[in-house]
Amino acid sequence: MKLLRYGPAGQERPGLLDGDGRVRDLSAHVDDIAGAVLLPESLARLAALDPGALPLVSGTPQVDLRLGPCVGRIGKFICIGLNYADHAAETGAAIPEEPIVFNKWTSAIVGPDDAIEIPRGSQKTDWEVELGVVIGKGGKYIEEADALSHVAGYCVINDVSEREYQIERGGTWDKGKGCDTFGPTGPWLVTPDEIADVSSLAMWLEVDGKRYQDGSTATMIFGVAEIVSYLSRFMSLQPGDVISTGTPPGVGLGQKPPVYLKGGETIRLGIAGLGIQTQKVVRT
Repeated sequence: MKLLRYGPAGQERPGLLDGDGRVRDLSAHVDDIAGAVLLPESLARLAALDPGALPLVSGTPQVDLRLGPCVGRIGKFICIGLNYADHAAETGAAIPEEPIVFNKWTSAIVGPDDAIEIPRGSQKTDWEVELGVVIGKGGKYIEEADALSHVAGYCVINDVSEREYQIERGGTWDKGKGCDTFGPTGPWLVTPDEIADVSSLAMWLEVDGKRYQDGSTATMIFGVAEIVSYLSRFMSLQPGDVISTGTPPGVGLGQKPPVYLKGGETIRLGIAGLGIQTQKVVRT
């Protein structure tokens, strides 16, 4: 099942993608793709619906029908850094012994095809295609063996990053990670039953048609179950929390010389089975 949110920014309605790639409205059944709607029993009720009996939404998704972030009212936007062995190698960083945890502010979250805004004064805005994990059943001190039962689904995230703010300005990484528009999320939340093996998903990113990132979740250092379990030692995880799990090699910082976004570029990125995002880069 592919769940989504469609409509103008701030006015999104809940929907699902049917087998023909059309959006069906879920407003008669849920108020949003958020919170308790992501619990296992709620997802089971939605999965039992006949998509053909749901109202058809006019327009083609991501063409003339805007999609918002695939999860609403996100409580926590948690990120894992340097979680791909080949990405750590390209940046010259050591392999972490434990997951590196940082945050993106929820004000960074936008739809999958909304514009990315380069912050004022930025010289080093960068891209990162990432696998997003959406929590369904909350909890703390979750055992790794049970962790995947707490996952409502998966999505594509572009962990946009300003490297000067992140690395050169002191303090934590957060100031370079959470600028407005730095968290495109979606196009849809894909439930785990549609993903045969989350540890082997091809992922890619292009800027103006040039392929920079071409990797796989197979090179993740810490897998999804381990990340969920690990985070739950330090905070309670709640329905609708989103975890962005790291990026493969090919980021702008890793190019020789580095390549950063200047404004005017078009970014396309995707993960096998989870959809594609397209963003125009603009200067504020």
